[in-house]
Amino acid sequence: MDPKEIEAKLLAALPLAECYVKGEGNHFQVIAVAEMFNDMSRVKKQQTIYAPLMEEIAANTIHALSIKAFTPQQWQKEKIFNQPS
Repeated sequence: MDPKEIEAKLLAALPLAECYVKGEGNHFQVIAVAEMFNDMSRVKKQQTIYAPLMEEIAANTIHALSIKAFTPQQWQKEKIFNQPS
């Protein structure tokens, strides 16, 4: 599965401000940014991202999925913190 396909599915199903997917084969990493993550636990954030992809996960098209979910405010801090020196 192509990372752009996963990105498109997530953007179509969820009100995400930003979405980035990378990976190859059936192992992918997702960064999702949305206001809706504000009061969610880490588990609930992951469940929210998994939901639109369950068909692909069940078919083993996606075998491994690493998820990082941020609010827009958290994402701004994360981007600043992880910039190269």
